[in-house]
Amino acid sequence: MSDPLHHLHKRKAVYQHLEPYPHPAKFKAFYDRFIMIIGPLGPFIALPQLYKVWIEHDVAGISVWTWGGLAVVAAIWVAYGVLHKAKPIIITYCLWIVMNGSVAIGVMLYN
Repeated sequence: MSDPLHHLHKRKAVYQHLEPYPHPAKFKAFYDRFIMIIGPLGPFIALPQLYKVWIEHDVAGISVWTWGGLAVVAAIWVAYGVLHKAKPIIITYCLWIVMNGSVAIGVMLYN
């Protein structure tokens, strides 16, 4: 699959002294692809917490400020991703907003 913006990214990399993408080194090229999968899977780490809040309605020891704050920080990352047109950042942090925000909302509802 050809990236229609490949030439622009390559040109930016030359002028900004950035490494090429995909990287010619095998490990870095592998890691570039690997992070595209792992990054968006990260937010699913919150699933046990979501289960505890939304299914068991157990919010003991869960701080709405922590989870709400994490959702706000994720929103800032989404803005960064949009500004830099970085889809992996946008996707990953949108998922974090959903997960963190859901926990925070659940804590407010069941507290």
